[in-house]
Amino acid sequence: MENEVTLQKELELYLEEENLDKEKIKTLLEEKLPKLSQSKFYEFTRLMAYYRCAMMEIETKLNVLDIEFGLQHDRNPISDIKTRLKSLQSIREKIKRQNLPFTLSNVEENLHDIAGVRVVCSFPEDVYTIANALLKQDDIELVVMKDYIKKPKKNGYRSLHMIITVPIFLAHEKKRMKVEVQLRTIAMDVWATLEHQLRYKKNKQFTKEVAEELLYCASLSAELDKRMDSLRELTTE
Repeated sequence: MENEVTLQKELELYLEEENLDKEKIKTLLEEKLPKLSQSKFYEFTRLMAYYRCAMMEIETKLNVLDIEFGLQHDRNPISDIKTRLKSLQSIREKIKRQNLPFTLSNVEENLHDIAGVRVVCSFPEDVYTIANALLKQDDIELVVMKDYIKKPKKNGYRSLHMIITVPIFLAHEKKRMKVEVQLRTIAMDVWATLEHQLRYKKNKQFTKEVAEELLYCASLSAELDKRMDSLRELTTE
């Protein structure tokens, strides 16, 4: 059984020193951590590397789909692709909120959004085109899908969320890893980015009036997407 206290200390050290080069991190580990702790630390960093590889696999698949679509339709449906690996602090906090011990097995089994890929598309139709094309690939398995475009969140947030698994091929094994894929339009992405900045702005209260104004802006964003989609249809006739 993993030592929760020891593992947490290892991760805190890693969090503090993560901007250092690998050799300096290795030196710190050898000086400050016992052999058992070093082993647990490397297990965690290896798991994070697997998630990073899974993100790379999904990003490559999306780029291929974008290129293929561009050749067929003379335009590219994907405006931007962003990837992110959840920070160690965020992982620790999320496990704590679930009232689970902070262990590697709990991290892998209970957190679905450690690896994240955000796909920004030109039009609403492109969101579903790319999502469906990705899910049709025989090595992709859908875990869960939440459509916040057809049914937006109460605050106005719109996006298509999918948790999928993709295999990564290691030297001696094949391992399936979970990746969260968020697909949204440019308008949805602008709204979500600004809403996040306003909601979590330091030393500023997020008031009811601000929330109501953001909800109104979300409706304008949805109307913009609808009108731009109509223009797209007119130009493709």
